[in-house]
Amino acid sequence: MRTLIIGGTGLISVGIVKHLLARGAQVAVFNRGKRDDTLPPQVERIIGDRDRSESFGPLFANKRYDAVIDMMCFNAEQAQASIDAFGGRCQQFIFCSTVATYGVELPPRVLIDEQFPQRPISEYGRNKVICEQAFLRAQQQGAFQTTIIRPSCTYGPGGTLIDQLEFAPTSWDRIERGLPVLCADGGMGLWQATHRDDCGKAFAYAVMNPKTFGQAYNATCDDIFTWRDFFREAAAGLGKKAMLVSMPADWIVERDPQRFGLLKDISRYHAPCDSSKAKRDIPEFRCEIGFRDGARETLSDVRKRGAWRDSRSDALYQTMIDDALAAGIRPFEA
Repeated sequence: MRTLIIGGTGLISVGIVKHLLARGAQVAVFNRGKRDDTLPPQVERIIGDRDRSESFGPLFANKRYDAVIDMMCFNAEQAQASIDAFGGRCQQFIFCSTVATYGVELPPRVLIDEQFPQRPISEYGRNKVICEQAFLRAQQQGAFQTTIIRPSCTYGPGGTLIDQLEFAPTSWDRIERGLPVLCADGGMGLWQATHRDDCGKAFAYAVMNPKTFGQAYNATCDDIFTWRDFFREAAAGLGKKAMLVSMPADWIVERDPQRFGLLKDISRYHAPCDSSKAKRDIPEFRCEIGFRDGARETLSDVRKRGAWRDSRSDALYQTMIDDALAAGIRPFEA
């Protein structure tokens, strides 16, 4: 299988490459070459900028692939550029979308499957819906077979481990120092976190799988946590216990809406998804990495890369903790 990944060095992409190589695929990646590349030497590197339309399409004019996986398409212009570049030059086009396309409403049975209406509240989610629709139209017009995969929160080496409030938190350093950390609304929101290697299976084994043509899939692990569970298991990965201080989400966001944008737009809402359809059509997609072990691995990597955030310089966070404690809020164990 000749497979091209647009991106190729990001978090999920590394997991995809791993499983494609295990399948014996020939793998090429296309990106700007600005990220540290730890991919195996047999992976072909193609350097370029997808947003430079004058060079993006012509670069692939004489190339043919069995499958193209687009991990870096975020708007209508980029979607059209991919259709122009690969229409008629690949059999299958796999688009990395997001569960953020579903919005924040809860279905009657709590879990969100692929039939749930797409009503995103963020620009990111709305643009991903536009891209999905463009690639499905391209399939109808005979450009290629389209497969859509919608990951949720993913983590693993090379990335950060979020908490409920932000993408690059100081909370893990606080937990390691025995200090309390903030959670929102009692930490009872529902969440899923999928290791990059498990998520990568959905993409890698969808390649040239006819059952996936014209289909959309959630790609999430089976474990559904509350945020209390999330903090407890991540802390256990550090060999520690997490003491939580709960405050209303609005109170936290008001302190710094930009910093706590993750909580504002995403993690304050329940977001559990059902990936039964993916497991049915892509039987190799099974999530095997437990969150405690995955968190330990990820946080160890964060430290090795020098990306560990020292909480001692985080004055705003400590002030928020102090204000909550002064208001009579008491820490509790996750």
